[in-house]
Amino acid sequence: MEKQVFEGNLVVKPDEKLPISKAFLLGLQHILAMDVYVVPFIIASILSLSVADSASLIQSTFIAAGIATLIQTRFCMRLPIAQGPSYIPIGAVVAIAFSAGGGMAGLSTLYGAMLPGALLLIVLGAFGLFHKIIRFLVPPLVGGTIILVVGIALLPVALKANVFTVYGSGSINNNILLATVSAGLLVLCMMLGIKRGGRGIWLRLCSVLIALVGGCLVAAALGQFHLGVVGDAGWLMLPRIALVDYPLTFSWQAAVTFIVIYLVLMAETTGTWFAVGAVIDHSVTDPQLDRGTVGEGLGCAASALIGSTMVTGYSSNAGVIAITGIASRSAFMAAGVLLIIFGLFGKLSAVIASIPAAVIGGVFAVLCATIAMNGIRVIRFVKFDERNMLIVGLPIIFAFFANLAPEDYVRTLPELVQYFLGSSVAVGAIAAIILNQLIPVSTAGEPDVV
Repeated sequence: MEKQVFEGNLVVKPDEKLPISKAFLLGLQHILAMDVYVVPFIIASILSLSVADSASLIQSTFIAAGIATLIQTRFCMRLPIAQGPSYIPIGAVVAIAFSAGGGMAGLSTLYGAMLPGALLLIVLGAFGLFHKIIRFLVPPLVGGTIILVVGIALLPVALKANVFTVYGSGSINNNILLATVSAGLLVLCMMLGIKRGGRGIWLRLCSVLIALVGGCLVAAALGQFHLGVVGDAGWLMLPRIALVDYPLTFSWQAAVTFIVIYLVLMAETTGTWFAVGAVIDHSVTDPQLDRGTVGEGLGCAASALIGSTMVTGYSSNAGVIAITGIASRSAFMAAGVLLIIFGLFGKLSAVIASIPAAVIGGVFAVLCATIAMNGIRVIRFVKFDERNMLIVGLPIIFAFFANLAPEDYVRTLPELVQYFLGSSVAVGAIAAIILNQLIPVSTAGEPDVV
């Protein structure tokens, strides 16, 4: 594909340094946009873990996300990438834990199953094999489609799980109000920042934070934002360590299941890498793809060893970069440090966990739209003949199928298929890859790009 003219407006590029205070402020914004605590909350709730075990899982997830973010941003991928718990394996996590007896005993089987797949990723990356696979399977047309699918497929999650689902004593009208306030503040800060040029940079820098604070203030006025849980949380909480605080139980059936889950996970995280590359005007190189795969494996191995679930690159952070114009890796390394701190200090993580889901949903929805538009930036340079339109359009249908399929129907499918349908992003991404291989290329000799 021909070199595109970058249409973004980066204020700080990836390798530019930031003052420590600004780096940590921006790192905090990235954390607030990630919903790191949602996955462990869901798993702990389904497995009916005790309060102590639930708290341990949540804290370990923060620490694992921080370690994985530092691994990718500082050492492996060396791009502004934030890592967090993946939604993809939730079904597999719950199934394996229940089949092994539930509770922490069941999770020990999960952690044992995570390690072989993590090792496989490390080997594929270390021997330079992953980039060959991905370059063959994900050309620019497919890469742009995956970015588009990431934004579109996550949007229903932002709205359904965060806005249209009522928690506690709230109401759907209140949720919509909170989401509208946070999303409106975010867009307003973006527009004012752009209009004021250099004098409005601070608005872009703080736009996500302003949106979340504004949403929380309105939520407090409605009685939906309380910090009482912060007083009950401990100041210091150390993570559980494998072979010290819990055993690693190996099951070959669980390990094989998770190897398949890892392959699906890599389809999703590759889309995230391309999304970040599109936002920062950087073509992801072959060595970066391989190093990123090693980083993904190391991050997931670390997660298993401290009692967390699989981690992956978070595409919502690409939206934050697009909004703020700040792509410095310094902000992401600061985010990694803050994630570890939040994991160690229970009261700090409790503050983030207290933010109403509807407030986060409003911000997340704007980020999803921003990500999708970056996908369109890529694919609009590709010639839209009938073949390419199918490759771009059909994966969106597959992604929505995974999102909208009735739960009663999904439960009748084979277990592995249920795990797969749990991630609409993965379904759409793999559909784009397969369609690009199956649909024949035109032999008319027309150029692929315009």
